[in-house]
Amino acid sequence: MSGTGQEHPPDGSGPDGAVPGIRRERVTEWMVRNIESAVRPFRFAPIPGGNSNLTYRVRGADGAEYALRRPPLGHVLATAHDVAREFRIISALGGTGVPVPPALGLCSDPAVNDAPFYVMGFVAGAVPHDRTAGSSMTPTERRSLGEDAVTVLAGLHSLDPDDIGLGDLGRREEYVQRQLRRWSRQWESSKQRDLPVMDRVRTLLGDRIPTQQRTGVVHGDYRFGNLIVKNGKIGAVVDWELCTLGDPLTDLGYLANDWIDPGGPELWRSSVVQDGGFPSMEEMVARYAALTGADVSELPYYRAMQAWRLAAILEGVYARYRHGVMPNISGVDLPSLAGSVERLAGFALAALEGGAHPSP
Repeated sequence: MSGTGQEHPPDGSGPDGAVPGIRRERVTEWMVRNIESAVRPFRFAPIPGGNSNLTYRVRGADGAEYALRRPPLGHVLATAHDVAREFRIISALGGTGVPVPPALGLCSDPAVNDAPFYVMGFVAGAVPHDRTAGSSMTPTERRSLGEDAVTVLAGLHSLDPDDIGLGDLGRREEYVQRQLRRWSRQWESSKQRDLPVMDRVRTLLGDRIPTQQRTGVVHGDYRFGNLIVKNGKIGAVVDWELCTLGDPLTDLGYLANDWIDPGGPELWRSSVVQDGGFPSMEEMVARYAALTGADVSELPYYRAMQAWRLAAILEGVYARYRHGVMPNISGVDLPSLAGSVERLAGFALAALEGGAHPSP
């Protein structure tokens, strides 16, 4: 799915040849039967960096490359990590102009690999996870990426869900209300400590919900770390597991929180935008408004809502790492992750109390 610049063992396996999360023989047989032109044997290597569904780079004997997605190992929250739903979404988006990896095959039988999984085409490129990614990009590529990130998001939000077969993907009305309920439950079930600021923000968010202007396909996690980029252009948008129907401005709020201008404060992790050369956040928001016709005056609310939601998500990630449910392949610093939850909650409160550019 992505070229990350990471070096892996030849087959991604441990000393005994096992690849965590992959039943090699069964998955191989399934791929030969279900993926056109796939040639065994296959080499499997985990792609580090994800905190939820697991992604593996797969290379066939003929050099063809694929990406395989499956749920995390161990117990997960109900309705989370639905890879069949994710496969349906990228299948529907193929050909719409929204760049997604080619959807190749879905295995719904857990007997094959202990959980459902799907296979898609591997899209080569870099994933600009953080500020250091900007150092390898030219100024022209940086500006191009900034503009393309907004153009692609606006294109997604301009799609009619009914026209692409996703009209029944979720409820259309009261999206923010449903998000607040969902992530409140997530917070309560996953929290590892008491943070009164999370409760305060939840109350304010519930009291100030803007009117939903329209319904569209919402990615749910649209940020630079979920874009595969080559030569300043987006080759694919990935990680669609939180996608549903709802208020598109929630995606804009999430992207705005990842759009850290040079010198701006970090909330969760650094951003490629911090390296400079990108359009400013004001330019980004204006571009989105021009492309979609949306009223963006309530953006501070959506930024606060998304910061609070991300805090709840990261607390769940922290809990999974802490209890060994999620293998810490990338060596995530757990105290730092816990601190990010607190910073995000503080940012959300400041956004609600102070406007569009609060500091954490």
